[in-house]
Amino acid sequence: MRAPFEGRLMNTVCIDSRYIADRPSGIGEVVQGLIDFVPALAPDTHFVLLRNPRRRTPLCTADNVTEIIVPQAANGPSTMWWLPQAVDLSRIDLFHAPANIMPARLAMPCVTTIHDVMWLTNPAWCRSGTRGLIDRAFYSHGIRRALKSAAAITTVSAASAAEIARISPSAAARTFITPSGVSARFRPTPGSYERLASLGLPPSRRYVLTVGQYAPYKNHEGAIRAFALACADMPDIDLILVQRMGRRAQALLVLANELGLQGRVRLLQGVAMDDLIALYCNAQALLHPSFCEGFGNPLVEAMACGCPVVTSDVSAMPEVTGGAALTASPYDPSALGIQLRRTLTDARLADTMRQRGFARAARLNWQQFAAGHLEVYRRVLANA
Repeated sequence: MRAPFEGRLMNTVCIDSRYIADRPSGIGEVVQGLIDFVPALAPDTHFVLLRNPRRRTPLCTADNVTEIIVPQAANGPSTMWWLPQAVDLSRIDLFHAPANIMPARLAMPCVTTIHDVMWLTNPAWCRSGTRGLIDRAFYSHGIRRALKSAAAITTVSAASAAEIARISPSAAARTFITPSGVSARFRPTPGSYERLASLGLPPSRRYVLTVGQYAPYKNHEGAIRAFALACADMPDIDLILVQRMGRRAQALLVLANELGLQGRVRLLQGVAMDDLIALYCNAQALLHPSFCEGFGNPLVEAMACGCPVVTSDVSAMPEVTGGAALTASPYDPSALGIQLRRTLTDARLADTMRQRGFARAARLNWQQFAAGHLEVYRRVLANA
């Protein structure tokens, strides 16, 4: 690792990498994809990575990278209002805030990645209750600062870029689309039944998979309703939900019981990456009926593993799946159920979806994502 700021002949770019911690995170996966490739693409640039103390190992071992451990939360008040007081940024030429909010009091240009604008357009989809009201004020403030003041905005889909332009026309010219990628770890993996058994999944049971945190916009209730309509007469198939479960996630099991699915809906949390890959590889389908997504990492992860995808026909999901998935309205469980049943009962269709999914996933990679961000960095630095 090079000495920090040695020589000061390089431009110095700081990337806030604190979302990479001890549990899976969509934003964490995006940041990891960026820092895995951008230092090698820009050997003439020095990168400073802000690191979460819960991350015990280096984020990157490239010679042009320095890491600084910052204990304050990536999405907390210190980051929002006092980050320059929490960490010395005096020698930074450009700051990249990759998690929707733009910190205040930055002396250098800032690139902010806005994954979606749900906190502005549909805050009830993000989180409900008192905590939801607090988060709405917090994220709305940080996003609006980025829309107004960021030197550049990157976003992960054309759908999100269109929403940004609709909300803030003045931000449209500063917005650049850098589609997310998928790690090479996500690929067909034979012989993974032992991992499934360790999760309590017997090989005699087929299953449909739903992956994502338990938040209203993920529409997990809709997934259960669609599954019930599609599979009521298919008792050998279950629905597995992999999620970071909130306190009210058990309500999903109550709904499942009301729909006659006793014992056929399972909730898994804290799933290791290798276990998640095994789940994708052996699932009959991924059911992903979100109301909105900035991108939707599980869509591409599933396709890369050869798992057919049934998803929503709104927001970024048709764009991300690129014709490889079956789609339906997330507001219509019956329509979703019809598409899911087609996938489960038509082997030729399912195989076609797998092959198209492989092809689509192959076109989305983190190196291109990093190269897109590097182009934005250079544009901003040239205009600074």
